[in-house]
Amino acid sequence: MRMIGIVAVLALLAGPVWAQQQQNMQKYGDPDKAKTPAEIAAEKEAERAYQRSLGNIPEQKGSDPWGTVRSDSAAPKPAAKAPAKPKAAKAEAAKTDAAAKQ
Repeated sequence: MRMIGIVAVLALLAGPVWAQQQQNMQKYGDPDKAKTPAEIAAEKEAERAYQRSLGNIPEQKGSDPWGTVRSDSAAPKPAAKAPAKPKAAKAEAAKTDAAAKQ
């Protein structure tokens, strides 16, 4: 039973090793294979067909996903609040009130 498990593990590991040793793959840094004139012509025709198909796509109008939530007339912005007095001024006023009471 143990021998069958070992054989199974070796068989599973042998697949990727065999695939990496294939000689018909282009390796990193290898120069590209020369293309035949027919391949070059087919590539140019495919590029022209792609550009023509892009011309068939209609222009899209801008979409506003929040358009149904917003009203057409924008509400006026509320007036800005007057700036709050600094806390130091309140503390100083309290001191002068306390001094006046004495």
